[in-house]
Amino acid sequence: MSRTRTAMLAALTLVAGASGTALAADPGGIGTAAVPCTVDYKVQNQWDTGFTAAVTVTNQGAAKSNWSVQWSYAGNQKVTSGWNARISQSGAAVTAANETYNGTLATGGSVGFGFQGTYSGTNAIPATFTLDGVTCNVDDGGGPTDPTDPGPTGPKVDNPYSGAKVYVNPEWSAKAAAESGGSRIADQPTGVWLDRIAAINGVNGGMGLRDHLDEALTQKGSGELVVQLVIYNLPGRDCAALASNGELGPTELGRYKTEYIDPIAAILADPKYASLRIVTTIEIDSLPNMVTNTGSRPTATPQCDVMKANGNYQKGVGYALNKLGDAANVYNYIDAGHHGWIGWDDNFAASATVMKEAATSEGATVNDVHGFIANTANYSALKENNFTIDDSVGGKSVRESKWVDWNRYTDELSFAQGFRNQLVTTGFNSGIGMLIDTSRNGWGGSARPAGPGATTDVDTYVNGGRYDRRIHVGNWCNQSGAGLGERPQASPAAGIDAYVWIKPPGESDGASQEIPNDEGKGFDRMCDPTYTGNPRNGNNLSGALPNAPLSGHWFSAQFQQLMQNAYPPLS
Repeated sequence: MSRTRTAMLAALTLVAGASGTALAADPGGIGTAAVPCTVDYKVQNQWDTGFTAAVTVTNQGAAKSNWSVQWSYAGNQKVTSGWNARISQSGAAVTAANETYNGTLATGGSVGFGFQGTYSGTNAIPATFTLDGVTCNVDDGGGPTDPTDPGPTGPKVDNPYSGAKVYVNPEWSAKAAAESGGSRIADQPTGVWLDRIAAINGVNGGMGLRDHLDEALTQKGSGELVVQLVIYNLPGRDCAALASNGELGPTELGRYKTEYIDPIAAILADPKYASLRIVTTIEIDSLPNMVTNTGSRPTATPQCDVMKANGNYQKGVGYALNKLGDAANVYNYIDAGHHGWIGWDDNFAASATVMKEAATSEGATVNDVHGFIANTANYSALKENNFTIDDSVGGKSVRESKWVDWNRYTDELSFAQGFRNQLVTTGFNSGIGMLIDTSRNGWGGSARPAGPGATTDVDTYVNGGRYDRRIHVGNWCNQSGAGLGERPQASPAAGIDAYVWIKPPGESDGASQEIPNDEGKGFDRMCDPTYTGNPRNGNNLSGALPNAPLSGHWFSAQFQQLMQNAYPPLS
């Protein structure tokens, strides 16, 4: 579906949402044949703590003898009873399956069911519905539904990962395979990091961007293939973490444009590579810094205040979105931090606003943004199953625990789905998808809790049950005890385009001691296992592994730990 068409549907949904209705695509509208199914979700009645809803599902695909509809809530809605469907709920995820008497669903046929539920706060309409695993209300053909409307950036598929293989970086694969046991994951796709100007043409005899794209064409064969690129070289890069500082000074926006983004854009626009689906992760750890690490906050740094004052983060991201998004086969995903960074009330909406500012700077529009990525190169657990944000122990909410610390989210899946809704509310297109980096958030091994913690008090309950074993959620460098997470996969949950391994497992986050280098990378004490912390990690120990090399360099001990603590476990 073109982004223009998606935005139009979003506008209809938001207007209807004021009266409690989610509108599906018009069955008589343009491109109906390409829409595999539609879901009309209507809130019929709503009061302070509850509501009733009616759902109508129309099938445009092959006739069915059984059916199942799924969606996820962004808030705390709970289904309490239903009719004309067997409705179950696990966390935010809801499944409605047919009864014995209404399982038949012909092509063009419709079926309806209803339910009653509870909620508090807001009762937002779910963003995405699926019928037997197929996403409804969007086209499934990968092109615009209106042939006269190619969309602002060309015909893009709704989810670039759907039906596609993903590029395996042969340089990373060789390093992984050389490790004992590494052959078990050496064929997994990982991101290609363009973290300095020299990386475009290759560093120290290594592969440059064209080399990777040429190899991708070989791997592609006759099918579809996604190439994942990390665009990571902003002026004054990573103003709150010295380990990943970059080569460009705070005011060198001109060099960023002409020496970095423009050459990348020229290569990506080469017709030779037009058959590849190119996913760009745009400038990790940049925009959230403008919210959390500036001004009068105790976490502020002078470097971040400089970047906020000159606006070069927003300008740089906007320029990258505009130039890279001109290619019809490029899918831009902006980095969205993680739940342990912007999941708090005073960071959540403010971060979305900063991202909107960036996406409308330097000639960019929201149509240049295909989605967002959470947890890039971080360790936050995908899904905490042993406690929820709504639990309480001894009269105290889980939010009051030292670990959660009043955050609205406990894991990355709930955060990504919730933040997606916030981004749409802020003005991004309703068709945006989310990626979650699961390369190092498995937290398996012998330390993984088998069930909830004891209910002695709320801290014991949370600490005893949480998979994420970091000392503090603000710890980010080479974390001790971490493991590989879910393997890369497309469309794993509502609103999520893919689980991805953008951070290649085994590549260091930063050196555990100062190492002179010509890569512009400083020494960050958060990578030192003896460091006792700062306000950004609650003045706790860093939890970092010892003897780590510079960021991006191979760290064998970490790679072995990640395999040992993988969850799901490696076979």
